[in-house]
Amino acid sequence: MQQRQWYRQFWPWFLITLPLCAVVASIYTLHLASSGADSMVVDDYYKKGRAINQDLSELQRAEQLGLLAELSYRDGQLALVMQGEHNNGEAVRLRFSHPTLADQDLDLLLTSDAAGVYRHRPEQALMEGSWNLQIEAFDGRWRLHQRIVLPIADRLLVRAGG
Repeated sequence: MQQRQWYRQFWPWFLITLPLCAVVASIYTLHLASSGADSMVVDDYYKKGRAINQDLSELQRAEQLGLLAELSYRDGQLALVMQGEHNNGEAVRLRFSHPTLADQDLDLLLTSDAAGVYRHRPEQALMEGSWNLQIEAFDGRWRLHQRIVLPIADRLLVRAGG
């Protein structure tokens, strides 16, 4: 009876394959970890912290003006109607910030039509889920902020101070 060489048997290859799979998986994991920056970590945290104080004054100004925004998102189109003591026809900045995916953020500068409605059709549909919404004057005098969940069923009211 003749014995086969080791490389023609099943068990040596099986025992070599297990550690080899672990090495390949660890190299792939290292590649994933080093290929992209963490968008949730802010480099200039001190500057961001100081900006929070300025944000509070803009939110208080919106409350003094009694601002109310009505947002709808139907058939891929955003529509925004502003109420309160703001300049009719002034441009507004609309920001959708995703809490974890910075590449999904949307920053728009909108002007109103003759009926006072701000409209925009994004190139790609907004992802469903939780978003941070900011509506502010183009010059930064006032700001509305609210955490929202997309899709919007009918319309969403964003009030100053609440």
